[in-house]
Order: sequence, then C-alpha cells, then structure tokens
Amino acid sequence: MNIKQAEYLKTIAEEGSITAAARKLYISQPSLSQTLKQIEDEMGVVIFDRSVSPHQITYAGRVVLEAAETMLRQDLELKNRIRRMKNEQEGVLRLGISVQRSMQILPHILPEFLSRYPHVRIELTEAGSARLEEMLIMNRLDLALAAVEPASPRIRYELIEKETIGILAGKNTRLAQMQGTEADIADLAGERFVALRPGHSVRLVQDRMFHDHGIQPQIVIETDSFEMARRAALEADLCMFCSDIFVDAYALRKGVFFPLKGYENKRDFYACSRQEQELPRYSRDLVDITRAELQKVPEEY
Repeated sequence: MNIKQAEYLKTIAEEGSITAAARKLYISQPSLSQTLKQIEDEMGVVIFDRSVSPHQITYAGRVVLEAAETMLRQDLELKNRIRRMKNEQEGVLRLGISVQRSMQILPHILPEFLSRYPHVRIELTEAGSARLEEMLIMNRLDLALAAVEPASPRIRYELIEKETIGILAGKNTRLAQMQGTEADIADLAGERFVALRPGHSVRLVQDRMFHDHGIQPQIVIETDSFEMARRAALEADLCMFCSDIFVDAYALRKGVFFPLKGYENKRDFYACSRQEQELPRYSRDLVDITRAELQKVPEEY
C-alpha cells in the first residue's frame, strides 16, 4: 500500500461510500473502485462491506485503515521536517564551548534560541579551547565558541568579544597591595598561584609569559574548573591569570584585577567553524544571540 492508496482508504471510510469519496478526491468512481479492489486482492481481505450504505468497514478493514492512517501521519511529519530543514528550522548543532563560558552564557541564550528554533537539538561538548579547535578540524563539532588565537588556516574565526588578560589577586596578596592599575610580569615573582591545567586558553598565556620572562611560578594547585580556581584565588589569597570578562562584582569585592602591563592579548573570544562549511541559519543566529548577550552588563554569578 502506498501513500495515495492510504489516502483513498481513509477518504472512503470518512465519506461512507466510494461515490462520495471519488467526488472529494476528484477522481472517477470506477477508478476508485478499481483501486480498492486491487488493494483488497493484494491483501486477500475485504476492507469495506459494500452491500450496505454507508459502506461498513470490516474487522480486517479496521486493521488496514489503522496502518493507512499511520502511514499518512508519518508522511505528513516527514514532509514537515523536510520543509523545516529546507528553511533551516530543524537540525542538530554540535556545539563546543569551555565549561566556564558554558555556565556564563548558555543559561542566558538558550531561552531565546529555543524559542526561535524549537526543532533544533544541541549536542554540547565542554572542553578547553585547544581541544575544541582539534575537534572542529576533525569534523566532530559544527561550531565552537572559544577563546583562541586565530592561527589555523582550516578554521574560520568570527570575533564575538575582546578580552583583556590580567592577574586576579586575593585582597591580602602582596600584588593587591601595590599601587597602580597594571601589573608588570616581574611583579609576579614570589606570588603563589592557582592555575588551570594545560589545554585551557589562559594556561597557554600563563606558561608563555612565565617562560619568556624566566619566572618559575609557585603553583600551589591546578584544576580544570575555572570557577574553583577563581574562588580559590579570591578566598585563599592566591593569584591567577584571568580574563577581564570573568571579573564581576564578587571578584572585585574579594580581590583586585590587574591587566598585564605591555601585554597585547591575541586570544579573544571567537565563533569558530571549518572554512569549507556553510553554517545553517540557526548556527549563525546562535552566534548573534551570544554576541548580543555578552554586550550586556555582566552580572554576578
């Protein structure tokens, strides 16, 4: 039984006669009668008792009609899904983002995104920026929102937010007692640090800075959790490399943030995708929604 035959059976059942159904379907009564007989012959059952008016559906006919209605529902859903996909209203977005940015951004952008695209499913990967770039190149992600230094010729980088890298210091650290609005890398000698483990964007900056200036940092603890590192620095009077975008009211109440003197940050927050890939509309809109959210005044979290 094909879709057209299923529609014919459903219409006969609704109209109660072949004549009325043929009129509604805009086909001839003999043609519809022939189609019904063909279906019954192929299945070996009588679907409608034509000796009464309106025609009565048989027990076997009810089973066949249920199958026909299921086919029609599935056909309609398939057509709707194809229409939504053609209009870029449905799909799967493989999104990569760091854990900290995920916590900062996603709860705020998801309501608007899902209201626009209720049929888009997000497959989320939370990882460090270096790992996200690798996964993007390996075609395991469609879009990565990451703090990176644009370097790979295989990746398209779209700037979302500029970042200033500096030192977040607990209020009782020696660095926090210094005068001035910037911190010289030499001022960091002797301070105790909490650090993110290798693979995180800010760890790359930290290691490069210490190496270039010949400083052996006193790292008392390493973690993969940015929020744990931030709170440890502020509550235990430690220092950490940090982006200014995470310096909120809580950070300023518990500590001091110093941009690094003479350091030009090249690792900003980008939307990253493969060069050869054309992003669907819902992916592009996610980037725009994210950018608009980050332009708002940051809240304490």
